[in-house]
Amino acid sequence: MKGHPSFLQNAAMPHSVSLINTIAAGLGLALVFGFLAAKLRLPALVGYLLAGVIIGPFTPGFVADASIAAQLAEIGVMLLMFGVGLHFSLDDLLAVRKIALPGALAQIAVATLLGGGLAMWWGWSPGAALVFGLALSVASTVVLLRALESLGILDSFTGRIAIGWLVVEDLAMVLVLVLMPPLAGALGGTPDNGGGPADPLWQTLGLTLLQVGGFVALMLVVGRRVFPWILWQVTRTGSRELFTLCVVAAAVSIAFASAALFGVSFALGAFFAGMVMRESQFSHRAAQESLPLRDAFAVLFFVSVGMLFDPSVLIDRPLQVLAVVLVIVLGKSLAACALVLVFRYPLATALTVSASLAQIGEFSFILAGLGVSLGLLPVEGQSLVLAGALISIATNPLWFSLIAPMQKWLHAHSSFARKLESRSDPLAELPMTTEAKYLSKQVVLVGYGRVGRRIAAELEANDIPYVVAEQNRELVEKLREAGIAAVWGDAADPAVLIQAHIARARVLVVATPDTLNVRQMIETARTLNPAIQTVIRSHNEQEATLLKQETAVTVFLGEQELAQAMARDVVQRAVSMAVPA
Repeated sequence: MKGHPSFLQNAAMPHSVSLINTIAAGLGLALVFGFLAAKLRLPALVGYLLAGVIIGPFTPGFVADASIAAQLAEIGVMLLMFGVGLHFSLDDLLAVRKIALPGALAQIAVATLLGGGLAMWWGWSPGAALVFGLALSVASTVVLLRALESLGILDSFTGRIAIGWLVVEDLAMVLVLVLMPPLAGALGGTPDNGGGPADPLWQTLGLTLLQVGGFVALMLVVGRRVFPWILWQVTRTGSRELFTLCVVAAAVSIAFASAALFGVSFALGAFFAGMVMRESQFSHRAAQESLPLRDAFAVLFFVSVGMLFDPSVLIDRPLQVLAVVLVIVLGKSLAACALVLVFRYPLATALTVSASLAQIGEFSFILAGLGVSLGLLPVEGQSLVLAGALISIATNPLWFSLIAPMQKWLHAHSSFARKLESRSDPLAELPMTTEAKYLSKQVVLVGYGRVGRRIAAELEANDIPYVVAEQNRELVEKLREAGIAAVWGDAADPAVLIQAHIARARVLVVATPDTLNVRQMIETARTLNPAIQTVIRSHNEQEATLLKQETAVTVFLGEQELAQAMARDVVQRAVSMAVPA
């Protein structure tokens, strides 16, 4: 057909198809290496990074277009940060703020000093040392969430501490990304002023903070009202495609507009786009609908990061790579473990948090890339960061698997560890002034979350005494101030249930979503009180069936109870409508 060239003729056309080549090679190899990594029980992210190394300029064979990969990585950063903002819960952070906020900031400071000290020892400039130390101080949210999910402790209090810790780290790094360009000149890098005369430092910082403040105020005051309204209007059309397009367009458009109008980074703009979108009642759907696209571009982001890695650094600088890995895996993890213990949390919680932080990820890549572009960090510094990330992410599952054996070994061989576990704490036992009604024939309520609070309200309404066992120290303090009998600790530890006077209790209620240690709680309760009745909750039908068979307890399955309540309401309405007036 004349005038209508076939698609088959495109192969002979002179235009470039490097975009298609880069995406096809990146996603194809990421799939292969991600699959192999998963088979080896490694995080798939390791496979994505290796795929980037294969198509990068430092390895033989096909080399993808680096400039296109960089632009795809920018979109990946936007969507990654949009996802972080979309799942950012201020309430969850406030629940663990007394440990997550000071703990994360102190751990960032320690890791930055360790990494910066190494860089100074190697003869790098103070600016390079600062960027390098900061890049080693922040863990990967993606790796952490997947690790906690695979262990089944994502919804546990320990899991919430780890997530809150990472959220504080992410927020601190967002601030660092904002301040790095205007401070680049003062730190010995390339001033971010287009080559013109340098402005005074106070003026640069003041202008930057004013721009960021204006953007944040606009997003929180206007954005949190406008964008949920827009999302609602699009939802009313009933088009799934328009809904997904609205979510993605909001993420990319706000990120771009924030950079163009306020001089704010793409990362910060996308993060606040997710935060304001969370205000909508459709935030959960927004997260689900945008997840495939976010995952695809996140993969391309990690592939593009792998393209920057020069494997020769492993041969040319093995001792430096080892030192970087030790800072990541040992240095900052020990600092985090010590900080958690200082806040009087159990050894198991300290070990879990330290294992969670024994890796670096997406923010480290962004910081290293920005440091190189601003002339602050040498190129070999970026390669060392990438090498540390690859090794630490690959070994992270090992550290999680060693938590239980390490805790057992420490208990057996360390008097200091036993002293930590047995140290007296006023919140770990009921006060001597506790009324007698809470010490006999009471209900022991494990967990005071959304479900636990409602159960407690019903017990109070019926004048039934109860004792709360809760892992959140701040919450136990508030309960005691309100006159409610409560003990702090993990109810899987027999000492906690003993302090709740389980031996003379009437009913044990496990209201936490975490069923990982529920068998230990039941065993302890029945050993001390064979006649006790036990009621637990579960979200897993298979787990609920096994618990009923193995322990003969009453199990309430979330979806099942919801379906039964809805069915009763529907039947009642249908019957009432059928009865003639």
